[in-house]
Amino acid sequence: MESPSLAASRVDFYGFLDRMRRPAAAGLFRSIKSFLASLSLDAEEDGARVQAFYAAMEAAFREHPLWANATHQEIDHALEGLEKYVMTKLFDRTFAASPEDAAADAEVSERIGLLQRFVRPQHLDIPKVLHNEASWLLAVKELQKINSFKSPRDKLLCVMSCCQVINNLLLNVSMSNDRTPSGADEFLPILIYITIKANPPHLHSNLKFVQLFRRETKLVSEVEYYLTNLISAKMFIVNVDGRSLSMEENEFQMHMETAKLGTQICAASLSSPQGSATSTRGLQKQTDTQGSRFPFMDSETESLTAAELKQLHGLYRQVVTRYASLSKALRKLFIDEDQLLASVDDDSSTDVKMLARDGIG
Repeated sequence: MESPSLAASRVDFYGFLDRMRRPAAAGLFRSIKSFLASLSLDAEEDGARVQAFYAAMEAAFREHPLWANATHQEIDHALEGLEKYVMTKLFDRTFAASPEDAAADAEVSERIGLLQRFVRPQHLDIPKVLHNEASWLLAVKELQKINSFKSPRDKLLCVMSCCQVINNLLLNVSMSNDRTPSGADEFLPILIYITIKANPPHLHSNLKFVQLFRRETKLVSEVEYYLTNLISAKMFIVNVDGRSLSMEENEFQMHMETAKLGTQICAASLSSPQGSATSTRGLQKQTDTQGSRFPFMDSETESLTAAELKQLHGLYRQVVTRYASLSKALRKLFIDEDQLLASVDDDSSTDVKMLARDGIG
C-alpha cells in the first residue's frame, strides 16, 4: 500500500505538470528545458547548480500569473513538483554516474552481505526489550524501497518511513515498560541493524543523491536527524571492527573470513553450470519422489534395497569429497574448523529458540 506521504508527492507532481501544460507557462517550461540541457556530468557541481535553480524558480513562481495570490503551501507544492520533474529527467546522469560511486556502492553492499551472516542484535548492544521482529521487518521493507524511486523526496520518504517505524517502537516500549524515552543511543544501533538486514541497493549513491538534490530548505529538523543517522549507520558499517561489535578483533576477523568463504562457496555453486543444474535437478527429484532432501535419513538399514544402498553409497562419496575440499579451503584461510562448526551450532540453536518462542515448528 502506498504511504500517505508518497501519495501526496504524486499529487504535487501531477498538479505541477497540469500547470506546466497551460499556454501561460510556456516561458517557465522553456527555462526548465534550457536548464536541463546546460548541466555537466559532475554531480557535486550539478548539485550546487540545481539548488540555485530551485531558488530562482521559487521567485519566478511567486511572480507568475499562474500562482497569483498563491499561498506558501501552494508554492511549496509547485516546487516539490519541479524537483521531481527535474531530477527524474536528470536521474540517469546524476545517480551512481561515476565509477567511484559504483565502486562505493559495491563495497558497501559486499560488506553488508558479510555482516548479515553473523551480526546479531547483541553485537550492537540492543536491549532485549527492544527486540521486535515485526517492527524490524517493517522497517527493513521501508528502507528497501529507496531504490524504487527516482526523485530525492520520494527516496527520503522511504528513509523517513523506516526511521519512524523504529522511533514508534522506542516510544511504545518506553510507554509500556515505564522506561525513560530512548534517544540516539538506542535509535542508531537499531537503525544500523536494520540497514544490515535490508542491505538496500546503491546505499552510498542513494544517500549522496538525496544530499545533493533534495531542496536544502527541506533537509531540516526531523528529516535532517533521520538522514544524518542513516549516513552515520553507513559509515559505521564501512568502518566496523571487532570493538564496534563488542567482540575481540580476532573473533571479528574470523567471522568475516568465514562469511567470505560462505559467499565464495555460494557464488561458485551458482556459477557452475554442472553444479547448479545437476544438483538442482537431483535435489528436486529427491524432494518430489521422497518428500525429503535426505531420503534415507529415517530409513532402517535392513529395509533398504540393493538399488537404494548403491544410491546411498554414491551420496556418501559426494559428501566425503565435498567435506575434504571444504576442510582444505578452511585451512588455507587459517580458519579453525571446530570453532567454525561451533559458531554454526550456536546460530542454529538461536534460530530454533526464536522459532519456538514464536510458536513456529
